Formats: sequence, C-alpha cells, structure tokens
Amino acid sequence: MRIFLLGMMGCGKSYWGKVLSKHFSLPFFDLDYEIEFDQNRTIGQIFETEGETYFRNLETEILKRFEKKDDFILALGGGTPCFNNNIEWVSKMGESIWINESPETIRERLLPERAHRPLLKSLTDESLLQFLKDKIAERTPFYTKAKFIVSGSPITTENFMFIENILDKKRK
Repeated sequence: MRIFLLGMMGCGKSYWGKVLSKHFSLPFFDLDYEIEFDQNRTIGQIFETEGETYFRNLETEILKRFEKKDDFILALGGGTPCFNNNIEWVSKMGESIWINESPETIRERLLPERAHRPLLKSLTDESLLQFLKDKIAERTPFYTKAKFIVSGSPITTENFMFIENILDKKRK
C-alpha cells in the first residue's frame, strides 16, 4: 500500500506519517528530506541558488522515484501536489490524504521555524497568518483531489480513525 500525505507546511504531515507508519508497519519517508539528501543541501539553499522552478522540477523527479517502491507512507512538501501534475500522479499511484489543519494552528507551529522555511523567511508575525490563508486558498483546488480529507483544529488521532479502518480493510 502506498499512502501519500499532503497539506500545508506545518499541518503535521511528518508527525502523522510516523503515527500511520507505526500503525500500518510501513516505512515512512519525507519528500523534503529525500530532496535534501539527494542534493546534499537544504531546500532553502536550493531555492536561493536555483530558484523555485528548478526546485519544483527536482521535487517531481524525486517524487516519481517512489513509483519503484511498494508499501510506504510519504509526506509530500506543501506545494508538491500543485506542480507538474503531481496530484494526478499521486492519485494514480496510491491513497492520498489531505491533512486539512486550520491556518491558525499552522501559524502557531511555524512561528518558531520561519527562518528555515524559504517561503516564510521574510514574513512578520502579523503577515504569516494572512500568507497561510492565501496559500491554502491557492492550493485547495489541488488538495481537494486527495482521496481522503482529515480536518480538525487541532487534528487528533480520532480524526484519522475512519481512514485507518478503511485502509486496514484494503490491506486484507
């Protein structure tokens, strides 16, 4: 089984990926980490030196390497589904879950780590929430193509129970 987690940065994809990984006994991967490992530099460095277009093409290339793998959970970058028809590819390859966390909760999580996020570095505390609302609105048409949507504020294990039950039945 291939499970792809999508949603905004700070929505909990890595956290929930690890939870689901344990539940389903599947390996967990984080696409951002895979890109950094492959390039031997941070995403921020890639953005700064090569630009977003280069990064998005690289992101797609590394995402598609997962076609050769079976049985995993992969946390996508926040923008991954929005470029290069990645959401269509993901939908064809496995089960997709949009982790739809509130912009307010995401803001609180991202405040301390803004300096490490290329899209957030220059934002003030006040402008961060509006940025998140705008970015979520821009990305929602892609995120809504996910097979499952988990919403809450904050999202809890109970929000995931119906998906776990469905996916458990598919594995049998």
